[in-house]
Amino acid sequence: MPSSTKKTRVAIIGATGYTALELIRILLRHPHVEITVATTRQEDAPQLSEIHPSLRNRIDLACTLLNPQEIAQAADVAFTCLPHTASMEAIPKLLAENVKVIDLSADYRLVDPEVYEQWYGHVHTDPTRLGTIVYGLPELYADQIPGQDLVANPGCYTSTSILGLAPLLCGGHIDPVGICIDGKSGVSGAGRSPKMITLFPECNESVMAYSVGNHRHTPEIDQVLSDVSGKEVEVVFTPHLIPMDRGLQCSMYARASSDASEKEMLEVMRKFYENKPFIRVIEALPRTKDVAHTNFCDMTVRVSRGTVQVFSVLDNLIKGASGVAVQNFNLMCGYDETTGLLP
Repeated sequence: MPSSTKKTRVAIIGATGYTALELIRILLRHPHVEITVATTRQEDAPQLSEIHPSLRNRIDLACTLLNPQEIAQAADVAFTCLPHTASMEAIPKLLAENVKVIDLSADYRLVDPEVYEQWYGHVHTDPTRLGTIVYGLPELYADQIPGQDLVANPGCYTSTSILGLAPLLCGGHIDPVGICIDGKSGVSGAGRSPKMITLFPECNESVMAYSVGNHRHTPEIDQVLSDVSGKEVEVVFTPHLIPMDRGLQCSMYARASSDASEKEMLEVMRKFYENKPFIRVIEALPRTKDVAHTNFCDMTVRVSRGTVQVFSVLDNLIKGASGVAVQNFNLMCGYDETTGLLP
């Protein structure tokens, strides 16, 4: 455990988005953290409180341009809140300066550079690291995170899906092929940059599916579930945009491969996540309202006509992004996993 008096200096790389704001809010109440750097591509060096007015009187820090050498002088750990492709350009330079990194982009989640190129449409410029980076879902990989220099934070849809399905796949209770995932996310999941479909007149009072058959989280879900279960998993994933600010729910359907009852499957899930502080296996159907602004993931299971239905919810900005990033930070740096994250 690090010294209780010396704080870990933290940089927020790409401080203008929603996930960066949530990250800053969490870290401001973390007893072992000092935020020393925030970067933006804006050359006028705005104050963080100008970009995020809710931070007024909470932090006095001007944003700077991304300079790995200067960051290394001021920070021990960097959270990279950058778009894909931008992260893989910055991270090797930060690692070369001995800055530890938690990456919130998708650039280091997949193990195969060809799969990355296929789904993201870009050649990976740091391919030798792929396959060597720990996937930052602490409920599954906590023992591999301490001491790492780089952790790949998972996506929000992937966390919701993987956490719900992993116990039953590992226990042999559902068929690993033909799993259908129906995901629904609040508008903040699309990021802060304006897009036509996220404009209020376009998304209010409306629900729509998007990226049908080609959503980039699909190979990530397949990869991680195959790894933890030891079986070749294949999912059909369809995301939907829901007219609310935050929250994410996945309804998942799989063929039963055992005769376990609903009650027995619930017990399998509870045992799988025993001593995992942010997983709540419940009997009632979970609601996004009950996990909003928290790092909890609520889940349950139903069995009907040979089909297993798993329902999982979380806050896409916290447990789906910034909260789990702080879990990873805590494990990486030797702090208690829940530090700064409990209500």
